[in-house]
Amino acid sequence: MKKLFPLFLLLAGLSILAVSCGAEPVEVTVPVEVTRIVEVPAESAAEEMEAPAVEIPFLSAWETSPHNDAEAEAFRHWDEDPGEVEAACAQCHSSYGYQDFLGADGTEPGVDGPAELGSTVNCVACHNSVTATMDSVTMPSGVELTGLGDESRCMVCHQGRASKFAVDEAIADMDVDTVSEELGFINIHYFAAAATKYGTLAKGGYEYEGKAYDAEFAHVEGYDTCIDCHNPHTLEVKVEECSVCHEGVASVEDFQDVRMESSAVDYDGDGDIEEGVYYELVGLQELLYQAMQSYSAEVSGSAIAYNSAAYPYFFNDTNGDGEAGEDESTFANGFSGWTPRLLKAAYNFQVAEKDPGDFAHGGKYIIQLLYDSIEDLNQGIDLTNAHRNDHGHFAGSEEAFRHWDEEGEVPGDCAKCHSAGGLPEFLAEGVNVSHPASNGFQCSTCHNTEAFPEIYAVTSVTFPSGATVETEEPTATQLCMNCHQGRASGADVDARIAAGNLGFVNVHYFAAGATRNGADVGGMYQYAGKEYAGPYVHPINECIDCHDPHELEIEVESCTGCHPGVADVAEIRVSAPDYDGDEAEEGVAGEVETFTERLYEAMQANAEANGTPLVYDPGRYPYFFDDAGERFAGWTPELVAAAYNYQYAQKDPGAFAHNAPYVLQALYDSIQDLGGDTTGLTRP
Repeated sequence: MKKLFPLFLLLAGLSILAVSCGAEPVEVTVPVEVTRIVEVPAESAAEEMEAPAVEIPFLSAWETSPHNDAEAEAFRHWDEDPGEVEAACAQCHSSYGYQDFLGADGTEPGVDGPAELGSTVNCVACHNSVTATMDSVTMPSGVELTGLGDESRCMVCHQGRASKFAVDEAIADMDVDTVSEELGFINIHYFAAAATKYGTLAKGGYEYEGKAYDAEFAHVEGYDTCIDCHNPHTLEVKVEECSVCHEGVASVEDFQDVRMESSAVDYDGDGDIEEGVYYELVGLQELLYQAMQSYSAEVSGSAIAYNSAAYPYFFNDTNGDGEAGEDESTFANGFSGWTPRLLKAAYNFQVAEKDPGDFAHGGKYIIQLLYDSIEDLNQGIDLTNAHRNDHGHFAGSEEAFRHWDEEGEVPGDCAKCHSAGGLPEFLAEGVNVSHPASNGFQCSTCHNTEAFPEIYAVTSVTFPSGATVETEEPTATQLCMNCHQGRASGADVDARIAAGNLGFVNVHYFAAGATRNGADVGGMYQYAGKEYAGPYVHPINECIDCHDPHELEIEVESCTGCHPGVADVAEIRVSAPDYDGDEAEEGVAGEVETFTERLYEAMQANAEANGTPLVYDPGRYPYFFDDAGERFAGWTPELVAAAYNYQYAQKDPGAFAHNAPYVLQALYDSIQDLGGDTTGLTRP
């Protein structure tokens, strides 16, 4: 072979005469560049010119992954027509388009036009100057999810291509049950895992008005992002690592059988709460499909059938067999009887269908979408035994966890009990800072991850009154009472009255721990000169003796040993006076109910006498209103104290079991202080 060697020769002795007017000739030495062609034996050339080998990290892992399957439809769809990857598709079906979208190709962010054929999702798609610092993604709904980290690279594409807003825009101003030729199926597209995972934060599913939905599904620390659970190069699920917690999982298929303590609800109503959550979703999808077919036949006047492998997926069932056969699954036979109501349901059906890992990515959100779609179609599908929500601690769609979505974080004074990480922080530090809004509690909220599955060891609990309850050994009850203690006490009522700043004082919800400890912690307003019951001691005395710690429901069977024949704890009555004097065969719960009714009557009479009618609404803050629906303003010291005790009894629905004597005493004294009717009532 030949090599070119540049030689710089100083040509000494070459005389160049510089002549100018009257000048003598001058001898100059000039450097000259000469290129000489030299023959080099091939063997020595190879040795001399061979560059050091470059090793590309994870190359072999990526080469066998779906991201590099150059023959897949995802990369070959455009080969013949139009011969380039269309701009609308280039972002995720071409490395060139992905980089163009990010602006990593030197252009402005956003896809400028079609991308050339021939690329897959290669190394530079995900590893470039933009992705190195990227940590946010804008979803099809227009919502920007921030603070993501490296998983944002995945979410650019695995987010779907439609949202609730796309459906709403298509059906705007239409009658929900009228067929429209303007409507066609709206497809979320494939593998929208990020839309599933982020739930209502991303608005990927069609969310029905007036319904609340789960937000981001949070798994355990270290396995909470795309690349925590999937190998980022092979895309395979890290099965071996998952099997540490999910016993019996040896393959991806085994995840379909996984069901955690936080999912102890029969979502599809088939009576099986041992099956994996995957099968709950399958059951609800089947019910939704039945409802859609029934609705289309009854309302649209044409039967609908689905084929997951043929575009546009929903077809006219021309032979009425309930299936989209090969001859029916053609573009020309696409379903044409769309109404807005049917379109919403079909969109959600496809959301569930096109994310095959939805049960793991955010199954509770998908369950809610499917349940609400069935309910909205109203085709007589029996949902009596089905459920859309989890039990309290895991009910991520409920106000207790969704209240702060707009702010994006739970403030420190609420975080202890309304965020997944608040309680552990409080137990460790004694204080709380703000926390991200969470999707209900996690295992680590109550269980010490350093010694799992042990719960956090708590022996001392301080209540809003300042009183402390201590035990020699840590108990589950001590742990529970950190949150189930309310946020106010009788002392707060006295302070409000003393300051002359009259207004409602709210104990907050489920102050069972304060009720249970009675006068020792002063949860209710205790009137001067009166005696009050202390802690209520029951033969079964721990919170988790009576309540399942995960379902929270009362384990009635644990009561029947001493209270035979009891099907509802509200029926329980031990030998005691007839406190409300109605001579009824009722449980103690009935006695408490009568006292609260009498107190409400006394409160209304007192308010009326002072010129401002009073109305109580348990579901609307601040609970007490005038007869025009405005916030009640006619407070007197007596009414402030009585209203506090009334709300206390309302917001601890188990007060009759937690400490009936204490609650009845406080209610009785409130009635008496207002000058209400205590005829027939007996103070314990």
